[in-house]
Amino acid sequence: MCRTVKGLMHYIYGINSVTEALKARGRAFEWIGMAKERHDIRLQRLIEDCRRLGLQVRFLERTELDKMAGNAAHQGVVAVTSAKQYNDLEDVIAAKRDQYSLVVVLDGVEDPHNLGAILRTADAAGANGIVIPERRSASVTGTVTKVSAGASEHMPIAKVTNIARTVEELKEHNVWTVGLDERAKQTYDALDYNMDCALVLGGEGKGLHDLVKKKCDFLVSIPMLGKVPSLNVSVAAAVVLFEIVRQRRARNGSVEEK
Repeated sequence: MCRTVKGLMHYIYGINSVTEALKARGRAFEWIGMAKERHDIRLQRLIEDCRRLGLQVRFLERTELDKMAGNAAHQGVVAVTSAKQYNDLEDVIAAKRDQYSLVVVLDGVEDPHNLGAILRTADAAGANGIVIPERRSASVTGTVTKVSAGASEHMPIAKVTNIARTVEELKEHNVWTVGLDERAKQTYDALDYNMDCALVLGGEGKGLHDLVKKKCDFLVSIPMLGKVPSLNVSVAAAVVLFEIVRQRRARNGSVEEK
C-alpha cells in the first residue's frame, strides 16, 4: 500500500527524471515548466509526452526554473508534482524481480546525492526496492530524483520507524540480511548470494548502528588496499550489488548449461 502526503506539491527536475516520472505514473502532475530557449529533440519528445497525457506545459525563463529547482542543474525542465509515494515493507519484499530477492536497507544515509546514486545502482542491479528510516535519512527530493536519473520513480521505497526491527522482519520473511562493515573478517565476495537477501548499509561516516549490526545474519567487508580505510557508501553499495549480480548470473549460466 502506498502512502503520500496530500495537498503538498514538490519539484522534480531534469529531462530523465521527469520522463521516468511520467512513465512510472506514481505522481500527480500539476504542470511542467520548460525553458523558452531550448528547442532540441529531447525536449520536443518530452513536450509530446506531456500533451499526450493532457499535462499543462509552461514555457519559462531559465531564471524562473532556477528558483523552482533551487539550482541550475534542471536541464531546462522542472515539474510541479505531488510527493513521492512511499511503500510499506511488504511491498518491497513482494517486488522480487528475479529468482531471488534483493533488498537494499539504508541505516541512515543522509546525503541526497548518495541516496540518489544508490537508487540508480539498485535499480540497475535488479533490486526489489530500498528501505530507509523515517528519521535521520535523506528523503526522495528533486535532487535525489535527478541524481538517480529517474530510478527513484520506478523503485519501491519503504520508510520505516526502526531499521533494527526491520532487519528482524526481513528475517521473518526468510530474507537473509548481510551487513557491510569495514571491520568484518569475511570479505564481501566470499559469501554466496544465491539466496533471498538484503544488503544493509550504514550512514556516511558512522557505518551501521551497533544494534543493526548485531541483528544481521552476516557481516562482510570490502578489502581496502590503499591509505583510505573505507569507500563512499554509494560506491560500496555498487561494489557489493554487482558482485551479487555477478554470482547470480554465473549460477544461472551454469544451471542452463546443465
